[in-house]
Amino acid sequence: MLAMALPAIAACTPVSGQDLAAGQRLFQQRCASCHSVQPGQNRLGPHLAGIVGRPVASVPDARYSAALRAANTDWDEALLDRYLARPAQAFPGTTMGVGVPDAAQRAAILDYLKSL
Repeated sequence: MLAMALPAIAACTPVSGQDLAAGQRLFQQRCASCHSVQPGQNRLGPHLAGIVGRPVASVPDARYSAALRAANTDWDEALLDRYLARPAQAFPGTTMGVGVPDAAQRAAILDYLKSL
């Protein structure tokens, strides 16, 4: 019974400043060459400010692949995790070719993005 409660407790645990700094550092290393976290500042890819809960392919003036434009869903943590792990598997035909295969690194990046 306790083992079942632990994931729920962990999910409610706030992310520390040190963890957010690690996520920000990973974002800068892995994502910032193509994505900004500033609203309205699109680069090769769309800005990622407020991405959690936002409809896929919804940033004005951003370039999206046909695969993302056809996706009729919102970005949630699970979908972002799948997409970051293997973009072409999550959305076949996407133009994003860089993935983050390490689950801990993906989690840190997502925590950072959620904190913005």
